Amino acid sequence: MKRSSTTKRVNDILLGRLERPALQWLAAHSPKWMTPDIYTVIGLLGTVITMVGYILSRSHPGFFWLATFGFVVNWYGDSMDGTLARYRHIERPVYGYFIDHTMDAVGQVLFFVGLGLSPYVNFDVACLALVAYLLMDVLVFLRTNAVHEFRISFSMLGPTEARILAILLNTAMFFFGRQVWNVNIGTFCNFAVNPYDIFVGAVGALLLYFFLTTTYQDAVRLIKEGK
Repeated sequence: MKRSSTTKRVNDILLGRLERPALQWLAAHSPKWMTPDIYTVIGLLGTVITMVGYILSRSHPGFFWLATFGFVVNWYGDSMDGTLARYRHIERPVYGYFIDHTMDAVGQVLFFVGLGLSPYVNFDVACLALVAYLLMDVLVFLRTNAVHEFRISFSMLGPTEARILAILLNTAMFFFGRQVWNVNIGTFCNFAVNPYDIFVGAVGALLLYFFLTTTYQDAVRLIKEGK
């Protein structure tokens, strides 16, 4: 899907005031041989590292730090490819849009599958959260063409905040280990819950909420505009 020259880019995130100056500094100090494509590969490599860390956490929880390192690498590569292209005025809008978001989708699959293969989060819950994340991807792509707005942040939450939440989850799983909470409601209602499943499920539910509400709002807007 092609972004037109009239498409508005929206990335109003909580950490934007810290992130944007940092990215500009990194772009200004990037070696001349670095290219946006190299940064894209670095971003994908970060998600591979994260997936490996999650899988290896089956043998030792210390590998959650490897998964966290992968998120840092992913942030660096994924944030710098477009930043460097804009800084050097070497944008390739169609190619960049296609490659960047294709790699993002692959990275999301690797992350959630890896998380589900760890011994701390149920695979089904991780896959449901992945579905919600991919639905948001679809929504972003459709809105780019339908309403000419390339929005990658919702309620001031974007990919950077999502990585921070994942890092907090990794930290909790490392320090607290496997957790099972027994919930007793009355005499005949007793069940066990995994707090990490609740956390991942809540993130998925939030993404689904953004998807549904934004879809409804845009549908109403398009009907009123007669499009």
